[in-house]
Formats: sequence, C-alpha cells, structure tokens
Amino acid sequence: MTQLDHIAAFVKVAELGSYTRAAEALDLSRTRVSRQVMALEEALGARLIQRTTRRLHLTEAGERYLVRAQSILIALDEAAAEIGSGTSTVSGQLRINGPMSFGTRYLSPLVAQFMQTHPGLEVRLDLNDRRVDLLEEGYDVAIRIGNLPDSSLVARRLTQCRMLFCASPDYLAQYGTPLTSEDLASHRCLRYRSGQNSGDWRIGHQLLSISGPLESNNGDMLTHAAEAGLGIAQQPSFLVTDSIANGRLVPILQNLPPALLDIHALYPARRYLPAKVERFIELLAAAWGDPPVWEIELGLSPLSQ
Repeated sequence: MTQLDHIAAFVKVAELGSYTRAAEALDLSRTRVSRQVMALEEALGARLIQRTTRRLHLTEAGERYLVRAQSILIALDEAAAEIGSGTSTVSGQLRINGPMSFGTRYLSPLVAQFMQTHPGLEVRLDLNDRRVDLLEEGYDVAIRIGNLPDSSLVARRLTQCRMLFCASPDYLAQYGTPLTSEDLASHRCLRYRSGQNSGDWRIGHQLLSISGPLESNNGDMLTHAAEAGLGIAQQPSFLVTDSIANGRLVPILQNLPPALLDIHALYPARRYLPAKVERFIELLAAAWGDPPVWEIELGLSPLSQ
C-alpha cells in the first residue's frame, strides 16, 4: 500500500462519514480502510478523524488536510484522463451503474462487448433502480432513464424512447379496445409506482389519473401481468419489444401523443473525460441509436424532434 492509497481511503471515509461505506465504495474490507487511515495519521503525526462509539468527525487538522487531499486526487484523475485520452489503450477499472430491467436487456450485452474489445479493462456493473450518488459511491458512469435531478454531474443524452399502451389479445377480446384516453376510465389499468411516481399515466405532457387491480414498482412484473390479460399497461418501449413482436401484447392508443423518456449517461464533471468512459459512452450511443434500435425493429415511426 502506498501513501496515495492511504490518502484515498481517508478522503472516502471523510466524504461518506463511515468506514463501512468507504470500504464498500473502495471495494476493500473495513479493517483495511481503517488501517490505511491510521497509517496516514501516523505518517503525518496528527489525528485526522476523531472516533467515538456512535459517530466520527474530522479534527481541525483533518478538515484542513481533506481540502488539500481532495485537490490532489482530482488533479491526479485529470492528469490520468488527459494522458489516457491520447492513447488507444483502455484499461483500469470502470464502474458502471444502470437500471435493472433496461440494464439486463440493453446495457449488459454492450458491457460484455466492450470488455472483449478492451481485455485490459476491469468492470464492476451494478444494476438496480436506486438513484446512486456517483461521487460518493465511486461510479465512473451511470445510465438514467427519465427526468434528471439538478446536480453537478454531466449528462449526455444517448437516445429517447416512448411509452406504449399495451394489452393482451385476450384482454382486448373480452373488454374491447379503448380508442380515446377517456375510454381508459372503464378499463383495468396496471400502474407503475416507484419513489415520487404517483402511478398516474402520462399522455404527452398531461397526467391521467387511472385505477386498476395491480400496481408494482417493477416494469417486468407489469409486462407479465398485461400478458396474462389482467389489464392495460403503459410501458417503456424497451420493456415490451419482445412481447409485441411475439404477439403476446398489442400496442393500442397509438393515435395519442406519447410520453417520452430520455436515456442519459451521467458522469462526474471533469476537465478531461477518461478514455474508458468516453469510449464506453460512444459505444452505447452507436449501438442504441436515436431513434432506438428496439423501436425501429417494432416498425414504430421516428418521433419528430
């Protein structure tokens, strides 16, 4: 272990306020992180972190040292990125975060392809629907779908997908096919609810209050329910491509203005973007296309920009 490792461990503990969380972010054991911080304190001859049984906080010396240490690490990252941007070699570790359902279908295969192209690269891919903090948790890039909160991150729009109303052929045969948004009031609607999402449906820029027998925070669950004839679902196009292509679901209400979801790559703001991040994002943009390849395969007409 070098002194730079010790500095990185101290900065991560200070930023996250926890040895355990810092260890998770650095992919190290808690004991190792603690020893690195103690080794740094011993080398400096000063206590940086005051530990108690309930919490930890920085000493005055720790506060001063944190500012300098963060600047050093940022400068080293930018220097490495500047050098790396002029080389053809992509190596090191790339930490990626993405949403579960979309990531399984459309992100994971491209990660594998990227690793085959760049065998010197190590990747950690985490798929979940939690809004992670890239800076605190050490991710290089994250894929986000939908509205983005204001932040210090850089966002690059990769593509845009539409929300589709779908139902199974059996459901439509039993309950009829709605032709207008008003018709949905008499239908069984399957609602997606997660976080601040109310479960209402969006038609263009308008919200439509709906009701039905099922709500879930998982889009795949709603797709299965719609295939089983339990009701109508409004789903992102990438979730129902196979279902529509195989006839298990039928798109309806295509005359209504669709709600649209932007798909972005987010990464920390830096003067120089590391080559591994830049080239991975370029791969995603080229592979998905705009309009996205899965909508083209369904024969959906391109959206007017």
